[in-house]
Amino acid sequence: MNLSSLLARRAASGRPVRVGIIGAGKFGSMILAQAQRIEGLHIVAVADLEPARARASFKRVHWPEERYAAASMPEALKSGATCILGDSAALLAFPEIECVIEATGHPIAGVRHALGAIEHGKHIIMVNVEADVLCGPLLAARARAKGVIYSMAYGDQPAIMCELVDWVRACGFELTSAGKGMNFEPRYRYSTPDTVWGFFGWSAEEVAKGDFNPKMYNSFTDGTKAAIEMAAVANGTGLDCPDDGLAFPPAGVHDLASVFKPVADGGRLPRSGLVDIAASQEPDGREVFNNIRFGVFVTFKARDEYARACFGQYGLKTDPSGWYGSMWRPFHMIGLETSISILSVTLRGEATGSPMEFRGDAVATAKRDLKPGEMLDGEGGFTVWANAIPAARSLALRALPIGLAHNVRLKRPVARDTVVSYDDVELVNDLDVVNLRREMEAQIGRA
Repeated sequence: MNLSSLLARRAASGRPVRVGIIGAGKFGSMILAQAQRIEGLHIVAVADLEPARARASFKRVHWPEERYAAASMPEALKSGATCILGDSAALLAFPEIECVIEATGHPIAGVRHALGAIEHGKHIIMVNVEADVLCGPLLAARARAKGVIYSMAYGDQPAIMCELVDWVRACGFELTSAGKGMNFEPRYRYSTPDTVWGFFGWSAEEVAKGDFNPKMYNSFTDGTKAAIEMAAVANGTGLDCPDDGLAFPPAGVHDLASVFKPVADGGRLPRSGLVDIAASQEPDGREVFNNIRFGVFVTFKARDEYARACFGQYGLKTDPSGWYGSMWRPFHMIGLETSISILSVTLRGEATGSPMEFRGDAVATAKRDLKPGEMLDGEGGFTVWANAIPAARSLALRALPIGLAHNVRLKRPVARDTVVSYDDVELVNDLDVVNLRREMEAQIGRA
């Protein structure tokens, strides 16, 4: 509640909060859009493999050209402008940068960037949920050992879900579930980059006019992104993924407390303490009334009759029994809100959500019958979708995490809707990250 006043003090002392951003895509652009409006926040450098894309992002969000024309980071410090870099190594090593935002969306690169930030004593804000769900619990532990903070990115749904979970617990209610809204129907599961635009209702001509990444959009459509984000929430809150994966029950805000409670009490959850998704579409395609497609929610239970009565007296939306209530936020604005993480980490020393244990996993699952010799193409592709399951079950299945399922050759056939295992693939690339992941797995009993 006091971030702006803390920042004002830093600005008045002549010590702006100095930040580096890796990745100048949509999320990075949204961060830049607001950063130029926040006095005392200095984006010292932006690193992107395509510097032209970074320059285009600055232009898109209306930065004056002279403000991103610094030739070097030392010059940026003196002038208050921003330096554009073609790689991240110098940014990670630059001593004046205190906080790094990883916004590439690439799981392998994200893990490496996080390690580099931690090694150089910098806080890391992990926009890259793909990397977070792959190795986040281990990365967060390494950050704590180094005396820096590893944080989820506020504005993205996982961090806001963690905030709502904290609100439930800090108020003393019994936490039942946490989740987010999403446009999903069962038939979307097998969408590919070739079919995804039809699910959005866009023509080929409309797509050709825009800057659209079919694999990224397909990862949202086939449920992979949901699995990644909900596994990350499980790791950050102590909640669990359902044993068989997310169920995507349709629900509007008026039904959250009725749907996201245990079956034993008339709900749709196998038990209390789970994450799941509130679908904004019915299985037959009809839109759910008053859906929460862009938002997040928690459900919780009163612990006694007095609190139950107060739920009713103060207008909380509850189930028919009055015992279960819900709290939600109907929107999230991703990078436009990520300054909350930057300021919380640097000024208060607090993460806006962070993985504390390896509790949930997003595992590669065959999108169709796969043959030996085929190459998996990872998140949002033609071959696999991700399922969110408990980490203990993932380990028992020797499941291949979705973050390691790109450009990997199959050794054995895998039937549609079957989890791909380590034994099914040849892992010959990116062994540094593979070994880090295996180290994390070994910490809870698997070599």
